[in-house]
Amino acid sequence: MAKVTFIGAGSLGFTRGLVRDILTFSTMRDAEIALVDVNPQRLDFAKRATEKIIAQGNYPATVTATTDRAEALDGADAVLCTILAGGVQVWRHDIEIPKAYGVDTNVGDTRGPSGIFRALRTIPVMVEIVRDMERLCPNAILLNYTNPMAMLCRAMQRTSKIQVTGLCHSVQGTAWMLANWIGAPMSEIDYVSAGINHQAWYLKFLWKGQDAYPLIREAITSRPEVYNEEQVRNEMFLALDYYVTESSGHNSEYNPWFRKRPDLIEKYCTHGTGWNPGHYAYILNEYLRREDVWLKETEEWLAKDEPISLARGHEYAASIIHAYLGGEPYEFNGNVPNTGLITNLPEGACVEVPVVVNRRGFNSIHVGALPPQLAALNNLSVAVEEMAVESALTGDARLLYHAICYDPLTSAVLSLAEIKEMVDAMLRQNAAYLPQFKLGAAV
Repeated sequence: MAKVTFIGAGSLGFTRGLVRDILTFSTMRDAEIALVDVNPQRLDFAKRATEKIIAQGNYPATVTATTDRAEALDGADAVLCTILAGGVQVWRHDIEIPKAYGVDTNVGDTRGPSGIFRALRTIPVMVEIVRDMERLCPNAILLNYTNPMAMLCRAMQRTSKIQVTGLCHSVQGTAWMLANWIGAPMSEIDYVSAGINHQAWYLKFLWKGQDAYPLIREAITSRPEVYNEEQVRNEMFLALDYYVTESSGHNSEYNPWFRKRPDLIEKYCTHGTGWNPGHYAYILNEYLRREDVWLKETEEWLAKDEPISLARGHEYAASIIHAYLGGEPYEFNGNVPNTGLITNLPEGACVEVPVVVNRRGFNSIHVGALPPQLAALNNLSVAVEEMAVESALTGDARLLYHAICYDPLTSAVLSLAEIKEMVDAMLRQNAAYLPQFKLGAAV
């Protein structure tokens, strides 16, 4: 009987979908689903949702719920992580302080000053998790869904021998989008995607074995509704010749081209993309002001008697665990250490490449060199991430400052002195959540 542990099980959308997927596989129909969360109410919701799925599927599985992480990890075969360190009340300052200095981010969970401070709070927790796994389930694999993906995975991969990979649905999601733009059934599409998380590239995108990029370019340039659906990414494609995997809202933050002036935000980031500047306000409204609505809607879902869909979704996690437990090998795009996989990105950095999982674990596939215009942008992001991870592990506030100095959007907007002032303000705001830094740390 397999044991699958969910850390941060109160992320109910993820937990509900992944439990549903896991139980569709023969290797896990009788699994123990172990749920852990620091929020007892959300943990209870997750347990009741899992019980509902088990009952409706008539599965011989069991579910346990606890606030004790060690209890949930003991003897696990696979661990899924969907945590948020510090909560939304803390996270909001990651966006609000930079914006006060003129760095106008959109999502703020992956890169830039917002993503870096999220990493600083989360990395100590993630390192504790893999240390616990080394004691309690040393042969288990860890599948991380928490952002900032690359920095968190890099920190864990540096400090532990636990097999860790990060999963992001942007690769398969964007592939579906591109296939739809050119009218191709997904069953006839093949692709090779590689780079870093949220900034990987389709090095090949084939329809029936033929290069589909000319068709994608035609769709973008001749159909305004296609161009407007992903304005930032489409501009990047027209300039760089390869399509990037993550959405326009995210990618508008990761370079100096789209968010350094209000007129550029208005032109590229406001209309038609679905990820406009109001998205942040929407998230705050959902998390901070509508918690009662979320609780009510969750209770209503749990109380419904009608059948729920038990069909498997499109996330990688369940197929990965099934392959690791002895099922069919499975190929996915994962975040792994760069052991010569991408030859023009730094050794050891966390890269996102094709990976085959089987009973041995993760077998990463060699990609070679990225086109130079792609490697240039990736290398800048990697350099920032490497400094940020080192800072998070050592409490070096000066290195943190250096990391943010080289962030593409920040450096396009602020002077070095302004960056220092902003980083000091963010350190003061986060002091209670950064035990690795000296109290009152400044740059």
